[in-house]
Amino acid sequence: MCFPELALTGYTCGDLFRDRALLSGAERALASLLEETAGLDILCAVGVPVPWNGALYNCAAVFHKGRLLGLPAKSCIPNYSEFYEARHFAPAPAPVEVSYAGQRAPLGRGLLFCCENVPDLVVGVEICEDLWSPAPPSTSLAQNGATVVLNPSCSDETIGKAEYRRELVRQHSGRLLCAYVYTDSGLGESTTDMVFAGHDLIAENGALLGESQLFTTGLVTADVDLERLSQERRRMNTWQPAFERDVVRVPFRYQASTLEAFQPQRDFARTPFVPRDAAGLSDRCQLILTMQSVGLASRLSAIYGKVAVVGLSGGLDSTLALLVTVRAFDRLGLDRKGIHALSMPCFGTTSRTMSNAQRIAQELGVSFREVSIEKAVRQHFLDIGQEETSLDVTFENSQARERTQVLMDTANRLGGIVIGTGDLSELALGWATYNGDHMSMYGVNASIPKTLVRHLVRYVADHSEPRLQGALLDVLDTPVSPELLPPKDGEIAQKTEELVGPYELHDFFLYYMLRFGFAPGKIYRMACRAFAGEYGAPTVKKWLSTFYRRFFTQQFKRSCLPDGPKVGSVTLSPRGDWRMPSDASWRLWEQELQSL
Repeated sequence: MCFPELALTGYTCGDLFRDRALLSGAERALASLLEETAGLDILCAVGVPVPWNGALYNCAAVFHKGRLLGLPAKSCIPNYSEFYEARHFAPAPAPVEVSYAGQRAPLGRGLLFCCENVPDLVVGVEICEDLWSPAPPSTSLAQNGATVVLNPSCSDETIGKAEYRRELVRQHSGRLLCAYVYTDSGLGESTTDMVFAGHDLIAENGALLGESQLFTTGLVTADVDLERLSQERRRMNTWQPAFERDVVRVPFRYQASTLEAFQPQRDFARTPFVPRDAAGLSDRCQLILTMQSVGLASRLSAIYGKVAVVGLSGGLDSTLALLVTVRAFDRLGLDRKGIHALSMPCFGTTSRTMSNAQRIAQELGVSFREVSIEKAVRQHFLDIGQEETSLDVTFENSQARERTQVLMDTANRLGGIVIGTGDLSELALGWATYNGDHMSMYGVNASIPKTLVRHLVRYVADHSEPRLQGALLDVLDTPVSPELLPPKDGEIAQKTEELVGPYELHDFFLYYMLRFGFAPGKIYRMACRAFAGEYGAPTVKKWLSTFYRRFFTQQFKRSCLPDGPKVGSVTLSPRGDWRMPSDASWRLWEQELQSL
């Protein structure tokens, strides 16, 4: 819990800070506070003026269960405009042990408060103006291990200052990969020359988690993810830790019962790849489509290509791939007829998906051709001794590989390239036929998760003419399926999400595993909270187990992926963000899941 700067006396005491009665009263108040909080298992920081060795220091008293842990002091003393702190206070000295409020504790700069039974919790303190300086003390504190920085502040309010302060706190937390808690004085300070709004802020790694309304009172609270911060620091090798000699590390320990009783209140978005607000989603979709099309356009320019071949099934992924290809051709000023969309019906194809594929190709003005692969697949079954009535993996994969052969050979004949349609979610689960739809010459969807594919197609639909819009909306309404098994009564019988699980769950698992390296137990608890009311705990556990099993066993497919543009922070390119042995065991992860 963090209180404002000089909270025990008030910031606006002026020359009263020279008065012994005020300073002694502040010390007695802190001693009383320490006594009253001896039974509270809460780490607290409260602003207090501390005289020592002929100087006065603007400090924050940090205490826990009645024990004074330290007195971090303000380093940057403002003496400009309405501020004249140098009239009273000295900059923070090197750490020195002092007696104050009946206890002994270190005073000065470079103090870190380290929780012994929560290793990722290391707290540092800087005070008000320290944050505004060119080299804030919090930078050194963070590099020496602080994951949480407290800033007891008394920042007066002027026009435009709240916006500046908010961005300063938010961006600083991102730069330091920390949680930043900014507590501002408000009501109770003198309004002789200034007004204080009590603008409290909590930020974590560039995200604002909590904020008070100006000129109000009360608490601002938020859960911060310490493991996430530590993982980010380990991931970014440019974030360099420091080991300064004059840093003092003060230990403290929470009671086990306190940690066990903690109930997280933080909400987790069900679709972490998708922005929550409509305006942000629209901008994101436009940017992603541009990135995909620029990536493909650059590849076409590099090879002097004027022809692209796309397998168009009438499903989501191939539709998005075609839309991106059209944008790339338009960007290069190429004739859309150079885009060859091939529909390759076989045993599982339905009239609905075939019709949508033809309508979309026609409305986009690309070349369209239907190539039935039934005859070729049946001949292949005869060649290898496969019974057509045996609806096994060979039955399915033979169709996928025949389609890829048609696409590749067509591209060779026309002097073009095959555009890959597989998305990030399918790659994570290995839901692709090795050397079938797994292979292409440039995969435009390789870093787009399934939950985002839907929004991208819907975005294009919302900005399209009615006939194209109608076809795209019907694609969105069609169950996700590879259509490799015969339909039932003319309808899709093979539904992917019934076989491998809901994509919204798998994308949730994928994001927190790859982006932050969270363990199965944590991802399980987060998913149970995020999807409460939608999926029960047993269902979450079942599909999480499926996710880990498939993610590990299908790595061999990801070890030889075609090129494709990275558009987000999570991707599986073996040449870029994800390098993993194809024969890694998932036993350790499964054991943790089974223990839940």
